Amino acid sequence: MLDLEVVPERSLGNEQWEFTLGMPLAQAVAILQKHCRIIKNVQVLYSEQSPLSHDLILNLTQDGIKLMFDAFNQRLKPNFAHGLASLQIPHGATVKRMYIYSGNSLQDTKAPMMPLSCFLGNVYAESVDVLRDGTGPAGLRLRLLAAGCGPGLLADAKMRVFERSVYFGDSCQDVLSMLGSPHKVFYKSEDKMKIHSPSPHKQVPSKCNDYFFNYFTLGVDILFDANTHKVKKFVLHTNYPGHYNFNIYHRCEFKIPLAIKKGLGPQVGCLLFSENADGQTETCTTYSKWDNIQELLGHPVEKPVVLHRSSSPNNTNPFGSTFCFGLQRMIFEVMQNNHIASVTLYGPPRPGSHLRTAELP
Repeated sequence: MLDLEVVPERSLGNEQWEFTLGMPLAQAVAILQKHCRIIKNVQVLYSEQSPLSHDLILNLTQDGIKLMFDAFNQRLKPNFAHGLASLQIPHGATVKRMYIYSGNSLQDTKAPMMPLSCFLGNVYAESVDVLRDGTGPAGLRLRLLAAGCGPGLLADAKMRVFERSVYFGDSCQDVLSMLGSPHKVFYKSEDKMKIHSPSPHKQVPSKCNDYFFNYFTLGVDILFDANTHKVKKFVLHTNYPGHYNFNIYHRCEFKIPLAIKKGLGPQVGCLLFSENADGQTETCTTYSKWDNIQELLGHPVEKPVVLHRSSSPNNTNPFGSTFCFGLQRMIFEVMQNNHIASVTLYGPPRPGSHLRTAELP
């Protein structure tokens, strides 16, 4: 049994670690992995077919604790513990079952905003808007969150909100100045998406490898051309449970304007409707389903690319394959439950440099 301390309306933990309301799923999993010799027999519970209809639960079966994460924002919401004879609360009382939540009512409470203590020097994306021009995706506008500190005092810490934009054709230096250093740089060994490129059989193999900037807390990957070192692709990750890359990235809350034909319905499923001078525009979000997108954009002409991910050639992927469809200079990676696992945006580099406006916090 764990010996834990409860801070009402805030957290459950001890001197080594703490589960805080509003904590991102990835941080809670990192705690469990680090202390796997102490915290054993952890179950991950979720709905395979309808991952948005039920909370994602980390069930610490040996210790009688359930950590419940909101199905949409994937932050820790009110959780409960039972059967903890050693659980300590102020004034020395012990309990057998209790809920930890913030607010006036357990029924009305939701996962709070991520507390400043969970930022740990990272920057998180509150939202990501895909920018379009007349031919397709042009770049990303990211609304970012960071924990800023006053001069010399941690008590002066506060949330900072600011926007950054990155575009196709931006240099490596442009991206670094906008978003900072990536968590990881990954060099490609092969391109599974070259079926979507013009005349793939005529392309000459490159002696250099393209490389990704992986921004895990933004839920975004940025691919650079190995020769020009300019942006050629963006990858937006939805982080649904049941996907091979689950819990590597934080969920990217994206909105992608889709160019559709006139006469289609004003709203389909999770797709949002808006209208401008050019006609109708629909917006694909992190929570849109592939069937709804196809109703608006039509079925792809080409057959999907089937992705079989595995950690090594001899291992199998327990989650099964995903299917990649190309439409409007975008590749939608679709899971078997019809949810979108990732969206890859690609397009020609922007000619020359473009004027930026000051984007200071």
